[in-house]
Parts: sequence; structure tokens; C-alpha cells
Amino acid sequence: MTRPTETLLGLALQVLQSPTPAEKKQLARKSVEALEHGASIGDFAPVPPMRPARPERPELCPPSAVPRRRLGSVQGRAALLHAVAHIEFNAIDLAFDMAVRFAGEADRLGLETKKFVSDWFQVGGDEARHFGLIESRLNELECGYGDFPAHDGLWEAAENTADSFLARLAVAPLILEARGLDVTPGMIRRLEGAGDKTSAAILKIIYYDEIGHVACGERWFSAACGALKKDPAPTFQALKAKYFAGSLKPPFNHAARDLAGLPRSYYDPI
Repeated sequence: MTRPTETLLGLALQVLQSPTPAEKKQLARKSVEALEHGASIGDFAPVPPMRPARPERPELCPPSAVPRRRLGSVQGRAALLHAVAHIEFNAIDLAFDMAVRFAGEADRLGLETKKFVSDWFQVGGDEARHFGLIESRLNELECGYGDFPAHDGLWEAAENTADSFLARLAVAPLILEARGLDVTPGMIRRLEGAGDKTSAAILKIIYYDEIGHVACGERWFSAACGALKKDPAPTFQALKAKYFAGSLKPPFNHAARDLAGLPRSYYDPI
């Protein structure tokens, strides 16, 4: 059981400071357990690192240098799963960084701060579980996390939005995770077509959980816009233009985005 002196934000900081996948997963689970046992938020003093602790591997390289993933071979499927594992590993830190970095801002805006922290802890717990599922599947394919190169685009987006609560909410869940809703069904179909139903089943678990994560991001983005008396749709578009250089590429998975409550007025005009 979590010691009474361990606050939620203090535990979230420990997640960010832990370099290895095993430590990060274990501390993510511990943090969610502390939340469930009623641990206090603590003060807003913890300052998260600009970059969380990372293992020595995988090698990070530009996106163009990451090898193409052809699913006709075990190696190709493993490379695809490794890319997903890398996203999920980063997503653990993104969720706990959201809680630590912006709990004080949520409080200043008069939002339900304990609920804000609770929501992102639950997201972080989900991401740790997703990473564990993919990591186990990689082990079954006789490889592991770190065996393939990966790119750092996800955390670069986090660094670019470290100074803006609204921008982080817009970019991380409403652009990057929403993009996952667009592309994951295609990956599932490709894996099934290659005969790898086990890996496809794991991606289905992740896909349905990610709908909830996008919904969480939209809920807090709308709440923050309301507190600041901003219209969410044009605010989202302005933040995308300022903080996210990439394009929002159709086709969009409107069915999943609608389930997440992500209004089409946010992204259709872009």
C-alpha cells in the first residue's frame, strides 16, 4: 500500500524520473493504486523534467530513418508492434506529465483539480497496461522494446506545448491520439490479413481505450476554454497552427472521433 506521505503529484514525478520500462510500469500501477486508496494531490510544487528519464535503447532517429514495416514477415510485424510500444511508452509519460505540469493551472482556472489529476492518472495507467501487452507480444516474437530504432516526434510535441495548458490538451489527445483512432483500424486489418490475430487483438484493446483518452482530452479542453471564455473550435484551430507543424490528414475515422465527442468543427475546416 502507498505510504501516507506519498502524494499523487509526487508519485507522478517518480514515474517521469524512472528510466526503465519495468520501473515506469510499476510506478504507473502504484500511482493508480494510490489514487484508488484516496491519496492526496499534494501541493503544486513538483516541477516535471522537460524530458522524462529514458532507457538507453531504442536508438532515436528522424522519422524518415525509421525502417518501413512490411507485415509479410515476423520481423516486419515485430517492427510495427515496436513502433506502437514506443508510442505507448511515451504516452505513459505524457499522461503523468499532464497531471504534474498542469494541475496548478487547472486549479487556477477553477476546474475540478482532483478530477483532472484522477483522469490523467487513469489514462497513464491504461498506457502502462498497453505498453505491457505489446512488450509481452514482442517477447513472444523473440524480440523486445529497444530492438528497433524509433523517432522522438511524440515527445518533441510535448516539449513544444510545455508552456501552454490549452496547447498540450489540443495537441496530445486531440491531434496525436485522435490520429491513432484514424490509423489503428487499418493496422488491425493488416495484421489480421497477415494471420497475426494475437497482435490484432491487442491493438483492438488499445483502440477502444484510446477513444476514452481522446474523450478525456476533449472534456478538459472544453472545460478550460469555458473557464477562459474562449470558443473551443477556433481556439483549437489557432493552437494547431501555432504549436503543431504537421497536417491533419484525412480520411478521418469520424465514427470513433464522434464516440470520443471530438467535434468535426475542430478539424474539418483545417
